[in-house]
Amino acid sequence: MVTGLKTISQEQKDQFEKEGYLIIKEVFTKQEITEIDQTFMEMSKEAIPGCFEPIMDHSSEEEDPLKRYPRMMHPHRVNDLAMKYMLHPKVMLILSDLFDENALAAQSMFYFKPPLARGQALHQDNFYLKVEPGTCIAAWTAVDRADQENGTLLVVPKTNNDEIYCPELADSKESFTNHYVKVPKGLKTVPAIMDQGDVLFFNGNLIHGSYRNKTKDRFRKAFICHYAGESTTKIGNFYSPLFREDGSKVEPETNQDSGPCGNEFEAGYLH
Repeated sequence: MVTGLKTISQEQKDQFEKEGYLIIKEVFTKQEITEIDQTFMEMSKEAIPGCFEPIMDHSSEEEDPLKRYPRMMHPHRVNDLAMKYMLHPKVMLILSDLFDENALAAQSMFYFKPPLARGQALHQDNFYLKVEPGTCIAAWTAVDRADQENGTLLVVPKTNNDEIYCPELADSKESFTNHYVKVPKGLKTVPAIMDQGDVLFFNGNLIHGSYRNKTKDRFRKAFICHYAGESTTKIGNFYSPLFREDGSKVEPETNQDSGPCGNEFEAGYLH
């Protein structure tokens, strides 16, 4: 069991517990961000079954830029660098402070979000990961500067203590995913403005999402990983196995519960 804050201040820990999120500046160096960026852009040149399945046809890209640059799912399963940065010691230490115990890595993703690409409707991560007990924590790394023009992440502070909601249907013209969670009455979205190398950590129950990339010449690339605490006993089947910082595997019971909507969710709902 991890005890005592090692990498963040008590003020930062209090903010995370009160607001549900925390931005840590310059977690990664410019050299590390360049390595991440170049690696994923090189990977994007061809399809990777089960991880990255673009439509290379130029006309499709003009119709919907996300057809050429869909998100990568679980790149750590096919690429050593993705595994390396998912288990980066600095990130794992910050997570241990936030969890109050050692962290286990559950998922990696890479979002390209090219110019004019749709965003992702407001949602909660633990709707998908189904971590028990407790919830997951995301580490959202800005590979490009992320601001309101290129569709940075929006968070709804203080929803981290809310239950998991049954989502409504999202507007497919603005969101590439089909789930939408309303902002609770009296609360509002806040944009997470981030520079390259900054990392946004947020609670798995926190409502968050993003708007369209309104620029014509800027990507908003992000490396995003999800984690559970070492006391986790269940997680959604799609996210097992989990990984310790040393790369060893942990295989908790897979969670088959139907969730707040009262029915089983199809593969298309996976986060």
